[in-house]
Amino acid sequence: MNRFTWQSALFLAPAATTLLLFAYWPLLQDIWLSFHSWNMVSPTMKFVGLENYLQLLSSAELIKILLNTVLYILVLVCVNFILPYLLSFIIAHRLNRFSFFYRSALFIPSTVSLAVASILFLWILNPLAGPLNIILSAIGLESPRWFKESGLVIIVIGLIIGWKVFGYNLILLVAAMVDVPKELIEAARLENVSNWQLFRRIILPMTSSTALYVFVITVVFGLQYVLVPVNMLTQGGPDQGSTNLVYIVYQYGFIFFQTGKASAFAIVTMLLYALFLLVKTKVLDKKVHYEN
Repeated sequence: MNRFTWQSALFLAPAATTLLLFAYWPLLQDIWLSFHSWNMVSPTMKFVGLENYLQLLSSAELIKILLNTVLYILVLVCVNFILPYLLSFIIAHRLNRFSFFYRSALFIPSTVSLAVASILFLWILNPLAGPLNIILSAIGLESPRWFKESGLVIIVIGLIIGWKVFGYNLILLVAAMVDVPKELIEAARLENVSNWQLFRRIILPMTSSTALYVFVITVVFGLQYVLVPVNMLTQGGPDQGSTNLVYIVYQYGFIFFQTGKASAFAIVTMLLYALFLLVKTKVLDKKVHYEN
């Protein structure tokens, strides 16, 4: 057993070393920086203890950032989880023709980079000469300033990322729908079960494991993707209307050069991620149906 233990340790050593160097060591550095005040230029760092955290928690900015983040996540959940869930049911179990075409057409935006998607939506939503403005003008409506109004801008950012990620989530959910035993579907239809009851009683439990995975990556990856469109289109504006927990870390670190506050925001964001994963493990995992 001792020889096999050493062999296992040798095989795991490269991966463990990489993880320590590029994951846990930067995390420890981030925690250390959060207790200091440093502008990345001065050769010395000033130890300030919990001051960065106290300023963060007592500021009105944090409330606005949290509200923006929650609104952004709600948009993503609607566009990248609920909508593809319903569409995947229609494509897998209601469409008899052109199913492959719809899957391919809806997946194509996933191949476009976020930078290209941001520029594309900037053109579409241009309040002066964009296609949407032309359509609204034709029916007598005025186009709002999508990127200049606090309530709308975070929704638009969510739609940009939602449009890019939609196809990937749809393909995952369609695969789960197709995997549901056909015998159950056919038996339900012989009993004249409505589509809603079929979805709620059979499809929902049988695809819940994939649905949970899609829900988690929608939240986690969505918060990772948000930096690109915000940095390209709004830089957190107007009046912090599009700032969120991810962008504020970049903003304080590389625009304001306040690495202590940036690190404190990063630690708070990590704790919120951990809270989300705890809820997922303790609550959501227990509602998932596994066949075996």
